[in-house]
Amino acid sequence: MTFGGRAPRPAPSSTPSARALAARCGTATFVDAVVKTVGVDARPIVLESRVMRSTSHAQVPEPPPGEDDLPFRDGEPVDSERNGKQQTLLTSSLERAWDARDDFYVGGNMFVYYSQLQTKQNDFRGPDVFVVLDTTRRERKSWVVWAENGRMPDVVIEILSPSTEPVDRGDKMRIYAQLMRVSTYYLFDPLTGVLEGYELDRSARGYVRMAPLPDGDLPCAVLGLRLGVRRGRYQGIDAEWLRWLDAEGRVLPTDEERAREEATQREDAEQRAREEATQREDAERRAREEARQREDAERRLAEALVEIERLKAARSG
Repeated sequence: MTFGGRAPRPAPSSTPSARALAARCGTATFVDAVVKTVGVDARPIVLESRVMRSTSHAQVPEPPPGEDDLPFRDGEPVDSERNGKQQTLLTSSLERAWDARDDFYVGGNMFVYYSQLQTKQNDFRGPDVFVVLDTTRRERKSWVVWAENGRMPDVVIEILSPSTEPVDRGDKMRIYAQLMRVSTYYLFDPLTGVLEGYELDRSARGYVRMAPLPDGDLPCAVLGLRLGVRRGRYQGIDAEWLRWLDAEGRVLPTDEERAREEATQREDAEQRAREEATQREDAERRAREEARQREDAERRLAEALVEIERLKAARSG
């Protein structure tokens, strides 16, 4: 009921208001005060909202969460041993090939946060492999776009499995094209060895299937590289592996392959050195034999001349 068209003023409450509590203390103390006042644990509500931070002078916006604040593991194992090794092969070989560069980042099986709304929904897992150019090379827990000057991945590779293929061809492809604008997207099935590549059509906000090169490899123009399937042995498994290739189609080697290649080169160099040493010994032996033959010929010639002189002397006598 109202009197004179005006609601009666409520009686003063002995319970302090949230605004008064926030003004009186810092954020952490404010949360504790709310807990004591309302009798429930309000920490998750207050901390999840992250809307305002109280100071003694004014209320300022909370900074957006960074990689130290956001989850960086989903707790889900990779689909198979092959998938995990394939991710490691792609990330480690590119890092090794670009060892002298510090203007890129390559990540594998880690979260990519492209919007703060996504961080609240927590409904998107990261790419299996992604590459970002024009950035700094350092260790990261996750890729947080707003903390990376707005840089999105330039290349994404998904390793298919029966459980992930529908998402990789559906929701993830849509997110990469429409929200993240990833210029180049690849799908690789490690069981069949089939590789697909897609280029972003920005006007259509979708992907267009990439035409393979004459040798069957797929270009990756943004990186100046190629991707191709090569048979080989990696970490004890003989299989068809997806590999980074240089512009001429040469495989970017892993540390193990590089070590084997260097060992082979050393063995070849040692073999060549042994062959050259053998050739020098043969040449020296032939030279000694030729010198001995010359000495014998000279000796026989000298003996013949002596004999001729003796015969001449005998006739004249």
